[in-house]
Amino acid sequence: MPITHEVFNQSTPFQDRNLFDIDPALGDALKALAPGRPLEVLREQGARWGRSEWREHARLANEYGPVLKSFDRSGRRIDEIEFHPSWHALMSEVIASGAHSEPWAKPGAGAQVMRAASYYLYGQLENGTQCPTTMTFAVVPVVAKQPQLAPWLEKLLTREYDPRSLPAESKRGVLMGMGMTEKQGGSDLRGNTTRAELAGRSEWGDEYRVIGHKWFFSAPQCDAHLVLAKIDGERLTCFFVPRFRPDGTRNAILLQRLKNKVGNRSNASSEVEFDGASAWRVGDEGRGVATILEMGNHTRLDCAIGTAGLVRGAVTLALHHACERIAFGRHLAEQPLMRNVLADLVLESEASMWLTLRLARCYDSDAGERELLLRRVLTPVTKYWVCKRAPALCVEAMEVFGGNGFVEEQPIGRLYRESPLNSIWEGSGNVMALDVLRALARTPAARDALMHELSLARSADARYDRACAQAAQWFLQPLDDEYAARRQTEQLALLLQASLLLRHAPAAVADAFVASRIDAPWRGSFGTLPAGVDVNAVLARALSA
Repeated sequence: MPITHEVFNQSTPFQDRNLFDIDPALGDALKALAPGRPLEVLREQGARWGRSEWREHARLANEYGPVLKSFDRSGRRIDEIEFHPSWHALMSEVIASGAHSEPWAKPGAGAQVMRAASYYLYGQLENGTQCPTTMTFAVVPVVAKQPQLAPWLEKLLTREYDPRSLPAESKRGVLMGMGMTEKQGGSDLRGNTTRAELAGRSEWGDEYRVIGHKWFFSAPQCDAHLVLAKIDGERLTCFFVPRFRPDGTRNAILLQRLKNKVGNRSNASSEVEFDGASAWRVGDEGRGVATILEMGNHTRLDCAIGTAGLVRGAVTLALHHACERIAFGRHLAEQPLMRNVLADLVLESEASMWLTLRLARCYDSDAGERELLLRRVLTPVTKYWVCKRAPALCVEAMEVFGGNGFVEEQPIGRLYRESPLNSIWEGSGNVMALDVLRALARTPAARDALMHELSLARSADARYDRACAQAAQWFLQPLDDEYAARRQTEQLALLLQASLLLRHAPAAVADAFVASRIDAPWRGSFGTLPAGVDVNAVLARALSA
């Protein structure tokens, strides 16, 4: 083949970097929110998950996605999912890290924050494997209240990933998922039609038969799921539905097809029908939504953490490319407008990380009454805002690469396709904004907890003080304006992020955030930091490692 040209001026792959060491903001957040906790485990994870071998596993697991095997060679129904070996390698890695169990196995001050930091680092590597991990993490508090499921709890907490399709008693570790939404209802769970009929008694208590379907049955390879179904056509109730019955036979869970999703391609999401599937009630009759929403709050927490990790991953890719690519005689990272863009991306990423770790602190086992009240508001605020900002940031990070970013060989494309998911999953933007409105309207003490949190940065910046005063005036009005729910949620998110940065981040970072998001009319586009912001200091910190 003739040589027509030389290939040069291309950025190298971003790999073999310690994801913890190159993130000084994360270190600052841990010192503030989990003081005294040793950081060596996170440093080891950052080094491991930044290696080229794990980035290759992430690529392969997404390029060669799951395949549904409905029948065996003899025509027997098996409903199995076949994954690429890289999926199993990644699942083994994330389960070994304790991301699904550590705060439950070893609760205490800062345990949820440390787990969130680890999950944030892993989110920079691969996101599909986070789905079954998150659901397993979130189900533990619900299962722990069911004495009959004690053997399951023990295997949920183990750090062994066991992908074998066997009854739970024959496995070293188990995973759990959930099935809530149906074709006709989506987020409106009251419209569910799946029914449960009492069938008798078994070793796990009253046994039911579930008949119906779920439109999104997440991670169908999991060993059991929490499923919503109606008793007597009215009382929406939560049920434990295992893949195998206590006698070792396969349960009547029929996988119809795997979803052909825009992103999250490494993970299996399915449509399912229940043809009299054996199930056991979890929680009280008619309290299915309340029961499963205890799980839902933890999955919403993880939607925010995982998205913050994805955002950080996109920013590191953009910074790396800009530091190596030359255009018009200078590196991209040296050009004034590009520096504005990059610094803005850094600000967005750091603010997202701070907000998610602050939320995680509200979930710690030692959280007091004020923290629990704050959690009611902070969960939907954080889930809404962090997840909502991710697609715009990933687009801007892709644009740093130019045309090279818009090809599948670049990992930024996978992050872009992944970025809308967590905003849709576990409650869309409207659901989250309305949850904020309801929490503030129904629980005045939650408003007080929120205002206390914002007051911790009082007098640090006059621009921030003015914005907080305006927010306080809003709380004096009737909180029933659904039309304005998104705007108010966004205002609260920005104030909470500003409060954290003013209290804990370097002055240049906090000033840039307040100047761009709080003081001036903000359009939400990147690269619009106002004059006077110390872009050099913001970027120097981001690039210091």
